[in-house]
Amino acid sequence: MFDDDDPHLARVRELATALPGAAEKVSHGRPAFFTKKVFAYYGGSLKVDGEWVQHPHSLVVQPDPEDRPALVEDPRAYIPAYLGPSGWVGIDLDDETDWAEVAELLDASFRLTAPRRSIAELDAAR
Repeated sequence: MFDDDDPHLARVRELATALPGAAEKVSHGRPAFFTKKVFAYYGGSLKVDGEWVQHPHSLVVQPDPEDRPALVEDPRAYIPAYLGPSGWVGIDLDDETDWAEVAELLDASFRLTAPRRSIAELDAAR
């Protein structure tokens, strides 16, 4: 369900695995980035009129609850199947992607799922 040579995946992988204690695994056919819990997936899908619509070049994260309403209004955003009801949001990536924004989304999702020690390590590094 993904191409390991995808340059967008490579950039997401670089940003996600730079977070303290973060690692990558394949979960449900997609790259997942985690510490104790998953904080991001690369790629997602949703059902539209009974048909699956793939978003293979996207980042799926748990945004900060205060930021979620604005994020879901973004035309690049979608509510992913299965994870959407738990607050997760997908955002499509392309050649115009603002990677600083992606890093912020990863940071926020990481902070919602990572152990306190990893968050403290992240804060100390900044």
